[in-house]
Amino acid sequence: MGRQVAYRVQAGDWDSGRVESPDSVLVPYGGPEPGSGRRVEWRVQVWTDVGESRWSAPSWWETGLLDPSDWRARWVAPVEDVVPPPGRRPAHLLRCAFRLPDRAARARAYATAHGVYELFLNGARVGDMELTPGFTSYHHTLQVQTYDVTGLLAPGDNVIGAVLTDGWYRGETGYHRRANGYGHRLALLVQLQVEIGSGETIVLGTGPHWRSTNGAIVAADLIEGQEVDLERARCGWASPGTTEDCWSPVEPADHDLSRLVSSPAPPVRRVEVLRPVRVSALGPGRHVVDLGQNVNGWVRVTNLGPAGTRLTLTHGEALGADGDVTMEHLRPRNHDTGELLGAGQVDRVTSAGRAEDAFEPRHTMHGFQFVRVEGCQGSLTQDDVTGVVVHTDLRRTGWFRCSDERVNRLHEAAVWSFRGNACDVPTDCPQRERAGWTGDWQLFVPTAAFLYDVAGFSLKWLRDLAADQWRDGRVTNVVPDPGRTAERDDDFLTSLTGSAGWGDAAVIVPWEIWRNYGDRQVLEDQWASMVAWVEFAARTAREARHPDRAARRPQPAPHEAFLWDSGFHWGEWLAPGESSPDFATFRTLDKGDVATAFLCRSASLLARIAALLGREDDVARYARLADAVRGAWQAEYIGPDGRISPHTQANHVRALAFGLVPDELRAPTAANLVTLVREAGTHLGTGFLATPDLLPVLADSGHLDLAYELLFQDTAPSWLSMIDRGATTIWEQWDGIDGDGVPHASLNHYSKGAVISFLHTRVAGIQLPDDGAGYRRFAIRPRPGRRIEWAEAAHDSPYGRIESSWRIEGGRFHLRVVIPPGTTARVELPDGRSIDVEPGPASFACES
Repeated sequence: MGRQVAYRVQAGDWDSGRVESPDSVLVPYGGPEPGSGRRVEWRVQVWTDVGESRWSAPSWWETGLLDPSDWRARWVAPVEDVVPPPGRRPAHLLRCAFRLPDRAARARAYATAHGVYELFLNGARVGDMELTPGFTSYHHTLQVQTYDVTGLLAPGDNVIGAVLTDGWYRGETGYHRRANGYGHRLALLVQLQVEIGSGETIVLGTGPHWRSTNGAIVAADLIEGQEVDLERARCGWASPGTTEDCWSPVEPADHDLSRLVSSPAPPVRRVEVLRPVRVSALGPGRHVVDLGQNVNGWVRVTNLGPAGTRLTLTHGEALGADGDVTMEHLRPRNHDTGELLGAGQVDRVTSAGRAEDAFEPRHTMHGFQFVRVEGCQGSLTQDDVTGVVVHTDLRRTGWFRCSDERVNRLHEAAVWSFRGNACDVPTDCPQRERAGWTGDWQLFVPTAAFLYDVAGFSLKWLRDLAADQWRDGRVTNVVPDPGRTAERDDDFLTSLTGSAGWGDAAVIVPWEIWRNYGDRQVLEDQWASMVAWVEFAARTAREARHPDRAARRPQPAPHEAFLWDSGFHWGEWLAPGESSPDFATFRTLDKGDVATAFLCRSASLLARIAALLGREDDVARYARLADAVRGAWQAEYIGPDGRISPHTQANHVRALAFGLVPDELRAPTAANLVTLVREAGTHLGTGFLATPDLLPVLADSGHLDLAYELLFQDTAPSWLSMIDRGATTIWEQWDGIDGDGVPHASLNHYSKGAVISFLHTRVAGIQLPDDGAGYRRFAIRPRPGRRIEWAEAAHDSPYGRIESSWRIEGGRFHLRVVIPPGTTARVELPDGRSIDVEPGPASFACES
């Protein structure tokens, strides 16, 4: 296999010519900017040290509407004389009839909304995207979807229509279920551009000639659920030949066109359907459907019964002792009022008695494994209900299997947890909050980037992080952050803004995208946001002290100028034995040990990022800051024996993972961590922030056997105790279902599932170097341990597939690897040998 020495790219009218370079990933387009709606075909040719390739088959990309002046359509709003309360607001139907003088040779529809919309053309649903336009910081960015509708148009009469509901724009969102986060009125913007056979281009769009009414969807909310009365359905409403009786003219809406963008992420789609594993009867007309898997999405129900039959579907993650769906563990409490809120996730449908009807709610979503169905006129079978899995249609890039089936189930549970929380934004849970918590994503993104291509998904989210960032540099806890119209501290949740470990997502997520994909542009794009966050943290450390420390030491020590112990921090959230705390006390606790560690981590990364971007002055500035913060942390929290205070597993893990411990104390600090684990009965003691690093730190500190012991720990708190108690996704709390079978909090939170990175990087051994990016260089360094006889992993890197597969037979270790073109790898065997490996397959063996 030859090595590339040059390339040539042709794209439209642009020709790079022969470029002497081994680059084959993220090569920039160098041609003129094409206009709006342009399709550009491109192809590539390469030269290697053994010859010249043929031209590749052509591919293409297409531009959308690039400038506000390209929009001839105007925003319109449906008529709403009375707006019902949140959660009970109906869908609106909007439509427009038009004529085409000839067949369509090429046609595009461009659409977006304030709310969630579905587009229809001549009775057919347009495209397969769900929950469009997606969830963004709508005041700053609104995504436009582009559809090829050439095949849906006909000469003569046509009708274009849309279904419009609250969605994220004004529906209930977040822990406190606040509504109207971005506005009080729905709106729609659609432009249709049709090139007809004669060569003429016809442009149509929303405007005063559109009309609106209500239909079968009598209520729709992303959290509360969807209610449909099929007896109210307006059959053929988006088809030619139907009248517009009882339709009202739309109202003009004055909204900005400058914030319209295309999404860098794939869309949300229906990605899988699941047949229930069982349907159980609870009593007359009451059944429980079990999908066998906790998912995000909805169910499709057929056999709806005679006209007037009303079914109620309640979606949950667990069953009570009576076999019924239980929801109590998903009910949040309003911290401002003390009110216990409902769990939502209830759909309702009234049958019209038509045999061809089916109920599939596409203007809500639920996190669930079980569905209680009430109101059935007869029996309900597995043929009547289908689970529909809905999330961002990310490309799978990583796989792992090994000889232990429970470890495989743990891996799949973590994968499913991420799938359930990747619905347009990386959320914490798909049922109670569905919010883009920053801390969760920063700690899971390295794992996610192995499993899926999350580059565009993360870039979209990072743009919203920067948009919602406070002027003083604070990063919001959730991104996007609906309802925040001012930077204030008089609201409970907004008063918690600016936490270490959560706000550090501003630095850590771009860094991990750079490491996994080699995309330097994301660092450029996010530089100002990263700097603003680190400067906020450094300034707060310099200007404020925690009251407890001030009382103990009235005269501050010199190092305290770099000790970040003030403000609110979530800290090592939900360590074993912890549940939601009394916030009146919790928010006053000194968590400087955690916050200072993260300040050092982010300042260190910022110095490295500055070097990559050629910002030499910033390299020196942030390297000095990192050194000063590290010194302050050492002066305050580590003793001469390597013992860290507070004396927790998490603090020892974090100190070793973040490079806070002097070299001469690393071994004693690791030994202290081992002691803490043994004193806990060989159980983990970490919460949100340190769990991803626990097993890698032990393995890399000479305690590989203990890392495997924790992985295989059967009793709680542990990962496999979740699996043994029936988890199909990762739980928010270590005792998500306790020994008595009682559920607690969310049963689908991916954060603790970051442990599977240990399976990818240590068990299978596929590792990025600390100073490399995009897998152009990488290592395969498997670390076999107890109870695993074989393991295999594959990762589709930007350069191609990497494979690592090993087994132990007859006392010998056998390894097979595959190295993709354009890369180099170092293979390190358990016997200590290192071999540099060229692209292609290779096999090795040594004594185990």
